[in-house]
Order: sequence, then structure tokens, then C-alpha cells
Amino acid sequence: PDVRGWLGRPHFYFEAAERTSVPGVVTGLAVTGAGGDVLFVEASMSDGLEGLTLTGQLGDVMKESAEIALSYVRSHAEELGIDPKIFSGKRFHVHVPAGAVPKDGPSAGVTMTTALVSLLRDIPVRSIVGMTGEVTLQGRVLPIGGVKQKVLAAHRAGLKEVVLPVRNGPDLEDVPEEVREVMTFHLATTIADVLAPALSGEGDAAGVNDGTYLPAVA
Repeated sequence: PDVRGWLGRPHFYFEAAERTSVPGVVTGLAVTGAGGDVLFVEASMSDGLEGLTLTGQLGDVMKESAEIALSYVRSHAEELGIDPKIFSGKRFHVHVPAGAVPKDGPSAGVTMTTALVSLLRDIPVRSIVGMTGEVTLQGRVLPIGGVKQKVLAAHRAGLKEVVLPVRNGPDLEDVPEEVREVMTFHLATTIADVLAPALSGEGDAAGVNDGTYLPAVA
């Protein structure tokens, strides 16, 4: 049968597997004027003046998130399994494609941190995982808004697992049950809780998908 003839051209292209096949690329989740959406955060490293280059029409909040992410990774390199000497004489570049679209908001910190760790450890991020959340200099994961829209966007994009701040656990009740039942949610308190399900081979990816949620923390 002519499926394309009946349904028209495809509206979604499931590109997460292709995009995240190399270390340093992470699938993030965001809320735009049109609802939830996925965005890819890319990190690279080169010889040069030490510091950080940011591109992709990022607003002030996302720029601060990137600075915090790099500061956290540098100051906690050893516990993250990264050689602290690798930062010497290196410049980092964090890019969020679709440069014509302005992007801002306090929800990309964990995504940027994960991109840097993935790059520096040379471990790709699991293609079925999307994430959202802000991060502090101590590596704590802070709550964000738009959980329902972000989870629905992840589902549309073909993702199977979503990493959320633990304090957003109760917000999953707003997500339709038929979506909750087919997805796994990892509720994160610290960056370690984000990296475990995100990086290939980092341990089991057990999460929450049965309608029960981890309790919120103060």
C-alpha cells in the first residue's frame, strides 16, 4: 500500500540515534512557543586559549548554565573519571544547533554537563535518553518547568527514557498514562544520577515507569 500517499510526508525524523552516536552530543528537552521540543547540545575541545565558546543563539541564562557546567566538570574531574590535566591549554565549545532560533531558560545545565563529561570520557550518550534540569556548582540538580510538554516531546521524538530533577517527580502525574507506561523516568538529585543512565555502560538504567515517584527533597 502507498502509506506515504495516504499519510503524506513524514512529520518527524528520529535523529537522536544518529546525532548522539559520537561522544559529546546529548539530547535535551525544552519548551518553546509551540510546546515541548528536543534540542541537541554538542561539545567539542581544541587546542587554544583556555575557556569556553558558546554558539547557537543562547540567552544569558543558558550561557550561565554552560559556564557552571564547565566549572563543575573541571573542579570534580577526578570523581567524574576525567584526567584533570586534560583541561590545560584546551578551549571548549558548546553549541546548540538550529542557530536561527533563540534559546534561553534554566533547564539545560544537566544536558551541557553531560555533553562535556561524554566528550572528555570519550563515551557516547545513550541515544534513547533525553534530559532536562539545571545544575549547581556543587552538582545538585534543580527543578524546572514544563515537564508534561517536555516528556511528550521526548515521546514524539522516539526517546524511551527521560532524566528529570527528583523534585519534578510529582509533575509526572500530568503526563498521560499511556505515555508514562511506555517510558522510563530517572529522577536525579545529583549529576551522578544523570550520568548513570545517560552514558553507555555506566550501570543499570532502572527507572520509574509504574506510576510511582521518588519523594521530593527539601
